[in-house]
Amino acid sequence: MEDVKPYHPANHHGTSNYRLISAETVGAKHVEVLIGVIEKNHGALPHAHPGIEQVCYLLEGTAVAEVGGERKEMVPGDCCFFPADIPHVFTATSDTPVKLMVIYSPPYGEDPTKVIR
Repeated sequence: MEDVKPYHPANHHGTSNYRLISAETVGAKHVEVLIGVIEKNHGALPHAHPGIEQVCYLLEGTAVAEVGGERKEMVPGDCCFFPADIPHVFTATSDTPVKLMVIYSPPYGEDPTKVIR
């Protein structure tokens, strides 16, 4: 991960993402994998991805995931699924930064046409 330059995703606060698997890094065409690091009380504001499914696997810290009216408190080892087209929110709650693996299929690529706010 140290070889990958972080970026700060749109519609997120206190978040640095490291794109590990993508068209740019390894030529992936149907999946994108990144590591996100999120500061306490920060994360994704409400948004949805048209036609893109998203999975988040919590590696470190605690967080709250909200999707489709459901809210789940997460600890390391927990996983959540955000269906395509459904608004969702993800917020770090631990005092230490949250670290999570995020998987998009098909790839999101931080394309503004692939997000609804």
